[in-house]
Amino acid sequence: MSSIDDNINIELDSTQKEFLYTNLDEEGKLSCLKAFKVARKIGRKPIEMSAITKSLNLKITNCELGVFGKLKFKESDIHVYNRLKQNYMGHKNLECKVLWDEAQKSTLNIVGSTVKNSDIEVTHCQLGCFRERKGLKDAHKS
Repeated sequence: MSSIDDNINIELDSTQKEFLYTNLDEEGKLSCLKAFKVARKIGRKPIEMSAITKSLNLKITNCELGVFGKLKFKESDIHVYNRLKQNYMGHKNLECKVLWDEAQKSTLNIVGSTVKNSDIEVTHCQLGCFRERKGLKDAHKS
């Protein structure tokens, strides 16, 4: 995965940093969901969060769509899968934002489980963590 923020450094004030640090998990990482919360609370755009965490030597973890992290996912939902395929004319690469928008019709966990256990690839992370995933998904999943 290539980050979109390789050469970006975003400075935070001490209050912003303190809020970010209080939202880290027990491993000192910031979960995907908390990264969205932190961005909103510190007045930054979600797309800046990867650059912010990198500048502080922190990592974002537990992508809600299963691209990275240790979240456990359920089985795919065939109805969600078919809706994604129908609405996006068979595209196998869907942007993170599109999938989050689709989650409004079910849940983020259901969409994440469906994506994780399918041939759908997530692109353009809303937090700036990656543009595209390059050949890392198991080839046997359909």
